[in-house]
Amino acid sequence: MARREDGRDWAYRVDPYGFERPEDFDYASYEAFFSRYLVVLTRRAIKWSKLLKGNNSIQKSLKVKRYIRKGIPNEHRALVWMIVSGAQTNMEQNPGYYHRLLEGEKNAKLLEAIKTDYYSPAMLGLKTDQEVLGELVKMKVPAVAELMERHGVMWTLVVSRWFICLFIDILPVETVLRIWDCLFYEGSKIIFRVALTLIKQNQAFILEATNFPDICDKFKQITKGTFVTECHSFMQKIFADPGSLSMATINKLRETCREKVLSQG
Repeated sequence: MARREDGRDWAYRVDPYGFERPEDFDYASYEAFFSRYLVVLTRRAIKWSKLLKGNNSIQKSLKVKRYIRKGIPNEHRALVWMIVSGAQTNMEQNPGYYHRLLEGEKNAKLLEAIKTDYYSPAMLGLKTDQEVLGELVKMKVPAVAELMERHGVMWTLVVSRWFICLFIDILPVETVLRIWDCLFYEGSKIIFRVALTLIKQNQAFILEATNFPDICDKFKQITKGTFVTECHSFMQKIFADPGSLSMATINKLRETCREKVLSQG
């Protein structure tokens, strides 16, 4: 087994998905959590096997939505993500498209959509969604919104990586995978549900902050600990704590926030 220079087993430092664990990773707490979570995984695997029955197709339904919210077993994730995200249908309707892209074919409309959204130098989509989160916090956790405004802390300083990375390298990997299960099925409102839950659950802790750097530090700390590690209970919270949150509400806020961002140059 490969060893690091510090003598620790490399395999022990890498999680089952290939991500290197941080230096301060709490192995004891994780193992205690996973021994409990394994029971959930086993139960969900049995239910999913019965649902799929060896088929490579899934029809969207309330039952499937409920199953996805409770977690997709690893052995079925690749298939289910492809189907519920629409990627499988797009691939079947556009055979060979990926290889044509690799060979030089460009879809200007697609490239512009990707750039405009999050990954252009202007990051218009990212800035818009951060403004949307700010508006949602005003509605659902007003005390935190007031604290941010009083100390002049812009949302981009504390949550930009949440949106850009979709919580990878921010929350524990098991929790991230559960978030992505729902993201592929229900869309981007899941990102806002996760963000609002983190803020609402830690409202009292955040409100202890007395200055700008203290607020930034609090936001780093709320992505660690038992609450975010216990992914099954965490996912239950994201659908309960923020209350009603529809895509219609988010899209309406996106329209107004996008205009605000554009007006600011």
